[in-house]
Amino acid sequence: MIISRHRITIVNIRKPVNKNINHELQWLGTSLGLFNLRDKDKSCFRIFIELLKAAKARHPLTSDEIAAGLNLSRGTVIHHIDRLMGSGIVIHEKNKYLLRVDNLKSLITEIEKDIKRTCGDLREVASDIDDWLRL
Repeated sequence: MIISRHRITIVNIRKPVNKNINHELQWLGTSLGLFNLRDKDKSCFRIFIELLKAAKARHPLTSDEIAAGLNLSRGTVIHHIDRLMGSGIVIHEKNKYLLRVDNLKSLITEIEKDIKRTCGDLREVASDIDDWLRL
């Protein structure tokens, strides 16, 4: 049996007022809990953008390609890729990485499905516990 575990974090922050692609991408990633203040050089954001470009071109990337393209160490890339995979946003296929889907709207739809599925499982278990405790 394969157990898939994803850590999905949703942070409720104010949407950018001004229409600016970089601000909106940063807001989207921050709202998904992908980027944090400890990432001073915005490595995760830059990796996410590289993977987004690769998804549009339907061209998965190796960690070495990402590292070379962004002038980052392979270790830094792997650290952030692991985090993105843990959130269910990035998948690993044939030693290459790609976004789970090829556009952001579909990505949000997939995350929403994950959240709904998880809430359904939580509701079912809570009901079982309530029944067991006769609440």
